[in-house]
Amino acid sequence: MSAILSALKTAPLIAGLLLAGATTASAAEPLEDTSALVTIGGSVTEIVYALGAGDAVIGRDTTSTYPPEALALPDIGYMRQLSPEGILSVNPSAIISIEGAGPPETMEVMEKADVDLAFVPEDYSRDGIIEKVMTIGTLLGREAEARAIADEIAAELDPILAENAARTPDERKSAIFILSLRGGKVMGSGTGTAANGVIEAAGLENAFGDFEGYKTLSDEAVIEAAPDVILLMDGAAGNHVPKNEDIAAQPALALTPAGEAMAIYRIDPVGMMNFGPRFGENLSKLTAEIYGE
Repeated sequence: MSAILSALKTAPLIAGLLLAGATTASAAEPLEDTSALVTIGGSVTEIVYALGAGDAVIGRDTTSTYPPEALALPDIGYMRQLSPEGILSVNPSAIISIEGAGPPETMEVMEKADVDLAFVPEDYSRDGIIEKVMTIGTLLGREAEARAIADEIAAELDPILAENAARTPDERKSAIFILSLRGGKVMGSGTGTAANGVIEAAGLENAFGDFEGYKTLSDEAVIEAAPDVILLMDGAAGNHVPKNEDIAAQPALALTPAGEAMAIYRIDPVGMMNFGPRFGENLSKLTAEIYGE
């Protein structure tokens, strides 16, 4: 029977703090054997490498594309479509997985396998990033390194977040995040998504904050929402990510303030949407592009 290690969410951190704000307690326990790791989730893999444990990683999921050296490792499959055979084929001593990986049946099998399985909480926020770092640091027995990275993240992020939070309602722009354009229809983001986390961090209002997850939007809803800004992942994220000309040609988007002004901004799907160590630098760039600062 494996030792199932689940990292529980801690109390929210005080967003206004800088270095002190990086301190967080973790309910995780150190893994017994970290000599041969499988990492699942792009941010998990990036953090493991940032903590100096990259040499121990022997397999990673498809979303784990950073740092570049991770691409040389065996790919065990997409994080939401994993198989026990794929994971165990690389003979790991332990598995560190982001919450939400699956399917559930695969994770149930892995929990019964003779290998440690640790889940890392996913929360699309500043506090969530820091908790991931601290949790993985505890799992790897690298708490000091994790605290140093968490302090750096807090020092970079907190001034940007404070500035964005201080924007008045008149200053704050509304945004639509487009996941895809299929059949001429917009697949947009509501709340509870990585995209919504980016929108909030960037000092924007989600033009579709009245539903959770992603859904296909009617043309009427898009026009009525009248977003000032269009956000989407860059072209490396997948075949369904629309090009700027596709957006300009979409009748509803073309009639919005964002479409008329071609106020279209692309997000790094790895450096930003993963909510990992590089979120701050990407947020700084995005904020400057949108608000001209």
